Amino acid sequence: MHEYSIVGALISQVEDEARRRGARVVNRVHVRIGAVSGVEPVLLATAFGVFRERTLCEAAELVIEQVDERWTCPACGTVIDRNAGLLCDRCGTPPRLTAGDEIILNRIEMEVS
Repeated sequence: MHEYSIVGALISQVEDEARRRGARVVNRVHVRIGAVSGVEPVLLATAFGVFRERTLCEAAELVIEQVDERWTCPACGTVIDRNAGLLCDRCGTPPRLTAGDEIILNRIEMEVS
């Protein structure tokens, strides 16, 4: 279950940033999780509940924004339906995944002394 290692790194990053800014407590942690990132949001939330104990994130809420996958043609910019073929209908170029594989720490809400 790689969600535990992701949350461990997430909390470490949040605590580093919170300390750098002189925060006393973290209230919310906002993350963006892509639909094809390989991360299960429910497991991520469970892991966050376990790892946040005895950290600046102990009372923090984890807010997860799920991002749908999006494929785009790099040649002409056409957005390709995820169930379409392997080539752009407009120009014949293979599309690229342009959203949906990310795991991003998007925002930290904290109380600063």
